[in-house]
Amino acid sequence: MRYQFVDCRWELGKPAAGRELYGAGHIPGATFLDVDDDLSDTSIKGQGRHPLPSAEGFAESAARAGIGEGVHVVAYGLGGAERLWWLLRHFGHDRCAVLAGGIGAWLGPLTSGDESIDRASLIPRERTDDTIDGPELARRLGKTVVVDARLRSRWRGEPNSIDKVPGRIPGALNAPWNERVPELPAGDLIAYCGSGVTATVILHRLWLAGREGKLYPGSWSQWETLDLPVERD
Repeated sequence: MRYQFVDCRWELGKPAAGRELYGAGHIPGATFLDVDDDLSDTSIKGQGRHPLPSAEGFAESAARAGIGEGVHVVAYGLGGAERLWWLLRHFGHDRCAVLAGGIGAWLGPLTSGDESIDRASLIPRERTDDTIDGPELARRLGKTVVVDARLRSRWRGEPNSIDKVPGRIPGALNAPWNERVPELPAGDLIAYCGSGVTATVILHRLWLAGREGKLYPGSWSQWETLDLPVERD
């Protein structure tokens, strides 16, 4: 088995930041996948800021990053790494992990510039049981555990520069992506955030604790555009 490090660092509102960080210094041999260009399909309209990529599009990005059969992926970069972890499992590649502590936990030297990597071949086998769309989620409110991974101020519905319509999905509990996951009620669980990226941080942490959940990929950036209920404190 071959191991492949993948750098997935990113910053909300700064599309070029991840690539710049990778170029300045990354784990030797690591490839780079961009949250906007590789781990999303931003050409899709009406599905939020970070729509899921198609099976074909993701397979191509993975191939360029050296991800294929017999490759164990180790991703780093909070948010982006968990998004890659989730997408790999979504498309049937379970040999993946997230580097705890990110690049700051790496004890060896870093290297700069680009890497020369051989292409791999990933055959996507897309799951159908790990996502939910907005209308279906609205129908299930009160019957499932809904978790909002955004920061507390956005969950409360305070005005901010990101959400066009401040608020939350009615009944959603708050588990901010940058804090420890609180104890959550038992039952089916659905996670969302602003655009479906940091919600995967919560899903990854829950998975490590032995609990599965579904992702609402459109998240708040889609919900706020639909004629669906909004709750605020």
